[in-house]
Amino acid sequence: MSPIRTNLRRAGLVAGLTSAAVLAAAGVAFAHVTVHPESYAKGATDGVLTFRVPNEEDTASTTKVQVFLPTDHPVLGVLVTPQDGWTAQVTTTKLKTPVKTDDGSITEAVSEITWTGGRIRHGEYQDFNVAFGQLPDDADQLAFKTLQTYSDGNVVRWIEEAEQGGEEPENPAPVLALTAGTAADSGAAASSSTGSGSASDSTAESSAASSDSTARGLGIAGLVVGVLGLLAAGFALARTRAARS
Repeated sequence: MSPIRTNLRRAGLVAGLTSAAVLAAAGVAFAHVTVHPESYAKGATDGVLTFRVPNEEDTASTTKVQVFLPTDHPVLGVLVTPQDGWTAQVTTTKLKTPVKTDDGSITEAVSEITWTGGRIRHGEYQDFNVAFGQLPDDADQLAFKTLQTYSDGNVVRWIEEAEQGGEEPENPAPVLALTAGTAADSGAAASSSTGSGSASDSTAESSAASSDSTARGLGIAGLVVGVLGLLAAGFALARTRAARS
């Protein structure tokens, strides 16, 4: 094989492998179950959490989603938004330590929400919206462990929590960061999620916009990688011709 063809093949191989790595990373990121927004102020009131569940299987549909809410730092006043085609079952648990509020002590809180009856097919995702009355003010983050059941019986357990400063685990649980914000910040967050119709619709639109921006960024990265591969091939070709001359 001539030096020119060898160099071109090497340059093309590098570009192809790099592009594949970018696309693979994008697929992994989009396959995770996530919660939106990614953060709220500690003790925030009257907000909405959106759990986004994508389907990562080629030959099976998601038919059941179970989200487990922490009870050591409970979320108070949980309400489930009706979802077309899905039936929600809410489970409450007696708290080991009652939570004191202005209206008295809360002794029970929602510990699990299970959605069944619908289908999330390949290449699709579903947003499940949950309203809350108040978030805890004594924690820095909340992990919502989630089980995703497919029509073929396979169950993906999104329950792993990343260690501080460590890499993201293979099956990470959706995590909501709780920041040292103010009541005004919480009000602004709630307002942004209800500005154009219902709170659930606005939250879903915001999440979709974020995902679209990420997808566009990854697409641009792939194009840049392709251009760099072509430049490398041209450079290799020029060097070979110069050497032969």
